[in-house]
Amino acid sequence: MADDEKAPVEEVKCPKCVCVEGAPAWMTTFADLVTLLLTFFVLLLSMANMEEVKFTEASASIRNAFGAHSLPAPSKFSIPIIPSPPVSKFTPIQNEMAAKVYKRIQSQLKSDNIPEEVELIKKEDGTIILRINDTILFEKGSSTVSPTAYPTLRNLADIIRPLPMRLRIEGHTDSTPVSKNKIGNWNLSTDRAVSIMRFFKRGNHLPLDRMSAIGYGADRPIAPNTNEANMAKNRRVDFVLRTNNTLGLGSKSVKAGELPL
Repeated sequence: MADDEKAPVEEVKCPKCVCVEGAPAWMTTFADLVTLLLTFFVLLLSMANMEEVKFTEASASIRNAFGAHSLPAPSKFSIPIIPSPPVSKFTPIQNEMAAKVYKRIQSQLKSDNIPEEVELIKKEDGTIILRINDTILFEKGSSTVSPTAYPTLRNLADIIRPLPMRLRIEGHTDSTPVSKNKIGNWNLSTDRAVSIMRFFKRGNHLPLDRMSAIGYGADRPIAPNTNEANMAKNRRVDFVLRTNNTLGLGSKSVKAGELPL
């Protein structure tokens, strides 16, 4: 028994591990994934300095490659270089046309049977104004067109009709109240402007889509309302002529038979 206890204990040796040469299989897959991600981000970085259109095309191509549905990339286009506008607010073409129209109206006013009270005005922005005193068109305090004014209005319509311009009829009064109502002067000026436009429409002198009517009352005097002579100047109707692109009217035409006011 004692001999058995003194017997040497045999050492148990572990079997040798068989190591496969090279990296494990998962490392290869991981390395491929990292390389692809690196390539992808480098590609994005390189495209960051590209033109916007090319960048859009490239991103659309990448989305399609990953199966994402998107709209087709826009085709290439070139942005035209537009020269900066001139310093002047109004183009020379408009001013040149306005000058020709002004001379034409001036000669027609002299040749036609139109009262001398009709004043022709040309402004720097190409606007042409035919200014008529209210005594020629209306009775005192009335908004009904006087029959004696019919020939004058017909002649004005004949002058305006062939012109490539739009007409805005503006009514004005002096500061004398025409009624107890605070907006009495404004009502009178507006009614007068509309009455003249209605006269042109009923007589088929001018189409409605070329006209507009507005009343300013006593808010836009051309002279201080300090004496009777100045007040008579302020009681007027202005026929404002402007080219189509400077009048400020809406592009929608008025339906036949309808008045805009």
